[in-house]
Amino acid sequence: MTQAQRRASPRRPAEVRVLVGDAQHRVHGTIRFDTRDLSLGGAFLRSDLLFEVGEQLEVELAVDGDQPVHARARVVRVDQSEESPGMGIAFIDLNERDRERVRAYLAL
Repeated sequence: MTQAQRRASPRRPAEVRVLVGDAQHRVHGTIRFDTRDLSLGGAFLRSDLLFEVGEQLEVELAVDGDQPVHARARVVRVDQSEESPGMGIAFIDLNERDRERVRAYLAL
């Protein structure tokens, strides 16, 4: 079974600015990432700086301007390849209002 077949929601190519902090608040501040793709279930964040699989993150996605979408996410995959380094995250806590904003952004 491929990675795409295991996903609950299909991902669409999307470049969205994302601010990430660790959910346990061990580190003060956030790190800026960009997505490669996005879905209602998660995203792939492009970066050479990688968190550990299983680590929980607080994320803010800039999908429609003024108000960021807030979610808690878990790192589910890390890609250390030279062609496409980054990490796949799955949303584990995304309120319905923000879910609808992501849905509208993706035009689903």
